[in-house]
Amino acid sequence: KLGLRAGIPVTAGCGDQPAQAIANGLIAPGVASLSIGSGGQVFIPVRPPDGELKTDPRCHVFNHAIPNTFFVLSAILSAGLSLRWLRDLLHMSDDDLSFTVLNQEAAKIAPGADGLIFQPYLYGERTPHMDAYARGSFVGLSYYHTRGHLARAVMEGIAFAMRQAFEVGLSVSEPVNAVIGAGGGMQVPFMRQLVADVVGQPIRMTTMTEHAGVGAAWLAGIGAGVYRDAEDACTHNLAYEASVEPDANRHAFYNERYAQYKALYPLLREEFHRLSHQPSRS
Repeated sequence: KLGLRAGIPVTAGCGDQPAQAIANGLIAPGVASLSIGSGGQVFIPVRPPDGELKTDPRCHVFNHAIPNTFFVLSAILSAGLSLRWLRDLLHMSDDDLSFTVLNQEAAKIAPGADGLIFQPYLYGERTPHMDAYARGSFVGLSYYHTRGHLARAVMEGIAFAMRQAFEVGLSVSEPVNAVIGAGGGMQVPFMRQLVADVVGQPIRMTTMTEHAGVGAAWLAGIGAGVYRDAEDACTHNLAYEASVEPDANRHAFYNERYAQYKALYPLLREEFHRLSHQPSRS
C-alpha cells in the first residue's frame, strides 16, 4: 500500500523517446532530434496530410504522445558504448575525466584521423543494417596511430552512423528544417560540432537536461490541467542555446569520408557473419 489518497489524477505516459522529444520541442513535423547516449536515436515527428504513413524496414514508425501524430525512429546500438569500450580497452580510469581526456586528444587530430575509419557495430547494428552479426572494426590502422587517433575515429564512426540513421529517417518523413541535439553525448561541444560537420546541419540544444523525465512531467501536467497541451508546456518552459553551425570545408571532407564508411559494410558483411558463426578453438 502506497498511502495515496483517492482522487489523485493518473495520466497516461509514454516511452522514453517520445517523452524526451516533447521536452525538446518535437511536437510537430519539421524538426528532428539526434540523440547520443549509450546508443543513438534519430526522432522525427510525422503527421502525413493524406493520412498515409510511409514505412521502411530499416527504421520504425510509432504513435507519438501527441494526438494525431506519429514518429519515425532510427537507432544505432553502440554510440557512447563505443567510446566507453575504447576507454576500458585502453585501461583508462572509470570516471568522466577519462572521457574528457579522450575528447581533448581527439580534438587535436585532423578530420579523418589520418586514414582511420571505425565501424561502431560492437553489438550488431539496427538502422540501417538490421544485422545482429555486424561487427565493429578499425579500417586503416597503422603504427603511427595514437590514442587520440583511435578516439577521433570512434567519434567520427558514431557521427557517420548517426548520419546514416538520419538519412533513413528522412526518407520516410516530412521535410526537416531544424535539428535538436539530445543525450549526454551531445552535451560535449566537440561531439556536437563533429555531428554538425558530418550531417551538414546546424544543431541546437535546449538549456535543460534529463529530457525524458521532464517530458513525462509535462505530460502529467497536461493531465492535471497545469498545461493546456504539449505546445503550451513547451511555450512556458523551453529555451535553446545558440546553434552549432557546420563548417563547410569539414562537411565537404566528411562527405567523401562518409562515402568510404558506407562502402565498408557491404564489403565486410559476409565475413562478419562467417566470423560470428565460427567457434573459438582452444
